[in-house]
Amino acid sequence: MQETRRTILEILRRRQQATVDEIVEELQKRRGNITAVTVRHHLKLLQSEELITSPELRRRSAPGRPQYIYALTEKAHEHFPQNYQRLAEGLLGELQKHMPPAGVNVILEGVADQMAGEAHIPEGCLADRLDAAVDYLTNRGYEAHWESSPEGYILFTSNCPYHSISETNTMLCDMDLRLISTLLSVVPRRITHVHAGDTTCSYLIPELHE
Repeated sequence: MQETRRTILEILRRRQQATVDEIVEELQKRRGNITAVTVRHHLKLLQSEELITSPELRRRSAPGRPQYIYALTEKAHEHFPQNYQRLAEGLLGELQKHMPPAGVNVILEGVADQMAGEAHIPEGCLADRLDAAVDYLTNRGYEAHWESSPEGYILFTSNCPYHSISETNTMLCDMDLRLISTLLSVVPRRITHVHAGDTTCSYLIPELHE
């Protein structure tokens, strides 16, 4: 991301909300001369990327020209460093240290079922459910898509949200299998696996004939 826009996001994260004038003031402290016109241009671009909210009118206690405030959207928080991988790795390691594999598996299956419940996959044909599942998985970092196959459908995930963990521990891969099965109400068969050196994880989803 362009440096000025990243700095604007950082300002909004720290302040929670700010006007154009307040953003200009902070940018001038950090980077020297910058105009309100330039800031508004960057704000429009950030809005087009759904990283900041539409401007809202700030209530004033004294007369004066209207002031509009900007804030971050939930999507914007993805652009800041996260520690989820390290946390997940630590939690999984502790579970495996203190519980038998079957017990850990029960917990991960429960996590998968909870995630699937949040997805609100609509009733309908399998292709419609695949569309909704792809949207859900992509929004959570899996970069998913699906294609038709002579045997049914193939669901691809080209990004692993916890790649550094799955390189040495496949229990979260099994959780993904459970998640996809619960999302689609169909038991898939994994046909490629990043852990095995493939470029994507892919799952054969058989077409159900009622």
